[in-house]
Amino acid sequence: MIKKKPTADLDYRNTKIANHINSIHVWIVVFPGFLLLDATGPVQAFSTCNDEYSDSGGSPPYVIHMVSQHGGEIKSSSGVGVSTTPLPAIKLLSGATLVVSGGHRIELAVAEDDLVCWIGKASGIVKRCASVCNGAFLLAKAGVLTNKKACTHWKDTDSLRIQYPDIHVLDDAIYIKDGSIYSSAGVTSGIDLCLSLIEEDLGRKAALSVAKSLVVFQKRPGGQRQFSTALLSESSSSSLADQLINWLRPRIHEQIDVDRMSDAISLSSRSLHRRLQQEAGLSPAQLLSRVRMEVACKLLESGSHSIKKIAEKSGFGTEYNLRRSFAKNLGVLPTEYRERFG
Repeated sequence: MIKKKPTADLDYRNTKIANHINSIHVWIVVFPGFLLLDATGPVQAFSTCNDEYSDSGGSPPYVIHMVSQHGGEIKSSSGVGVSTTPLPAIKLLSGATLVVSGGHRIELAVAEDDLVCWIGKASGIVKRCASVCNGAFLLAKAGVLTNKKACTHWKDTDSLRIQYPDIHVLDDAIYIKDGSIYSSAGVTSGIDLCLSLIEEDLGRKAALSVAKSLVVFQKRPGGQRQFSTALLSESSSSSLADQLINWLRPRIHEQIDVDRMSDAISLSSRSLHRRLQQEAGLSPAQLLSRVRMEVACKLLESGSHSIKKIAEKSGFGTEYNLRRSFAKNLGVLPTEYRERFG
C-alpha cells in the first residue's frame, strides 16, 4: 500500500491541533435571497482546510453547519438552493464561529425580528461573530456592531453609515477585526476573512496552504476601493460638488488650485471649503485629488496610454506623483491596477 505523503508546504501533524479531539464548529447563516458566494465562499475555505488536514493524515479541524431561521432548502438570489437546518439553541454555540451572509434581499432579513434577536444573543456566546458583504446590516440591527469598526460592500458603505451612525464604517477595508467581531467587504472578501480566521486557529502555514489550493491571495493587495472608480469621485447630492466635478473633469490635466476652483463657481476660497466640508465631507483639494484618481483609473483601464502619459493627462504631472497617489489611496501601484482592470 502506498502511503500518501503530507502536503509539501505543510505537515499538519506538526501543528498544535493536528490531533485535537475538539473540532471548531462554524455556523453559517443564510436567508431567502442570500448571495450564493457569500455563504459558499466561507464554506469552501473551511472545507478545503479540512481536506488539507485529511490528506496529511490529521483530523479535520472544522465542522460546518449551514443554518437558516426555519431550516429547509433556502434559495439564493441566483436561484440555486442550499439545504439548511434550523437555527440552533444558543447554548450549542459556545466557542463556535458564526458567519452571517449577505444578499440582495438583506432588507427582508433585517426585518425578521426573531432572526435578528437570535444573532444578537448568539454574538455573546460564540468565540467569533462575522459578517460577509452586507450581512453587516444584520449584525448592525442586532446591536453587534455598536461602537465597533466595520466594513461592508463598497456600494453599501454610505447606507450603513447613515442608518447606524454609532458604527465606525471603514470604506476601503477588505475585512476588519474589532475584538471578537469581524466584518468583510463584498462577496469574495468572505474568503479573505475566513483565511484570516484559519490563520488564527491553525497558523499562517495552514492559511497559506488553503489559499494556494483555492488559487487566491492569502492577503490580497490593496483595499476594495480599487474595485470601484465610482468611489473615487463620488459626491453627495450636493449641487455644489456636482457642479465642481463637472467643471474639473474636462480640464483635469491643467494646473488647478483652490483659488481657480473658487473662481469657477463664484465663491471665495473660504466659502468653497466650508460648503464642501458641510455637503460632501471633503476639502476642495481632496475633491480635486479624487477626480484626478478617477480619470487616471479610467485611462489605465483603457490600456491605450503609457504611465507617463496618464500622469500628464490626469494632472499628476509625473509618474512619481501618480504612483504615490495610487499607493496612498488604493494600496496598489498604477501598473498593478492596469494588470487587474486594463
